[in-house]
Formats: sequence, C-alpha cells, structure tokens
Amino acid sequence: MFDAIFFDLDGTLVDTESLALTSGLKAFADLGHPVDLAFMHGLVGKSQPQTAAIIVGAFPTLDLGQFHSAWNTGFEALMQNGVPLKPGAAELLEMLEHPLGLVTSSGRAGAHHKLGLAGLAHHFRTVVTFDDVAAPKPAPEPYLVAAERLGVDAARCLVFEDSDIGAEAAHRAGCTVVQVPDVAPTDGRFARHLAADLLAGARAAGII
Repeated sequence: MFDAIFFDLDGTLVDTESLALTSGLKAFADLGHPVDLAFMHGLVGKSQPQTAAIIVGAFPTLDLGQFHSAWNTGFEALMQNGVPLKPGAAELLEMLEHPLGLVTSSGRAGAHHKLGLAGLAHHFRTVVTFDDVAAPKPAPEPYLVAAERLGVDAARCLVFEDSDIGAEAAHRAGCTVVQVPDVAPTDGRFARHLAADLLAGARAAGII
C-alpha cells in the first residue's frame, strides 16, 4: 500500500517539544518578556528562522542572540537527562519493514544530535533537515526531497506528524498523513487519520 514511511522528529518520535516549551518559557521570562503557552504553541513545528521572525515581530527590542543562547542552553540542559521517546515510537520503528525516512524542521546538527541521544538513527535511510531544503515546512519540499532520495512517489508515502505545520507540508506533497497531536491542539484538517498515539495511527493506516 505504501512504498515508504516518513516520520517527523520533535513531538512525533521524541518528546522534545515539552522540553522546548519549558526552556523557552523560562528564557522569555528570564529576559523580561514572559509569554504564555499559546504563544509558544505558535512556534511549534517551525524552523529557527521562522520562529525568529515571529519572536522579533512580537518583541522588537528583544536581543534575539541572547534569547536563543538562553533557550538553547536550557534545552540542552534538559536533554542531558535523556531524550524520552513518544509512546509506541520504539515498538513501531522495530515493526516496520518499509524504507523509512526522517523529515524535520530542525537543523542538520541538532537533528542528528537528538537522533543519537534517542538511539533511533539506525532506522532511517535518509534524514531531511532544514539545511537540506530551500522552503521548509509547511512547504511540501521537505517531503518531496525525502521521496526523491528514496526513489518513490510521494503519493505512495505515509507520514507521521504531530503539528499542523508538518501535516500541511506532507499533505501538500501528496502524502497520506497520520497526525498524532503533541503539545499544540489541532483539528486534524490536513490528516487522513488523527490518532491518540503512534501505534493507534499505524493501525488506522493499516501498516500494522
């Protein structure tokens, strides 16, 4: 039914979005610009340049370099305790015999660092990051690049995503989308299947 399966990373396979929210809220507060969860949810799934534009638009006097340094330091400190996997992630990856790809809005170094900490790198034939595309999610390019690298038609690929921005990218690429919401609420408008967890989504899509 599907020629390849693609996964988003943060919030889909690894529970890093909660760490990013915690460290981001603290960084904003420490620099005198406290924000609420709704503001942080607006950053979910976006690349660093995209989040930077939103932050500068909201806080034009904020020292962006100082903020990102504080956020990254806090995030890395939380990851030193380990990178927790999302429920069902390890089990599902072990079950699948399809060619697998990872498609993330993280930069190349950060993506591979998190994959290494989580022990998941060996599952993927290709890893497409922010650094590999001209137009990141929600543009379809990341998923089109992943399909091209594996020599498959994007329309015959299944995608697991948590955020609307990622689900939109996969949908626009012509993929079938399973969305497993993480920290940000969604109505699942870009998803074929909206699921409570990865294994439930895999069952809905008929791959297990």
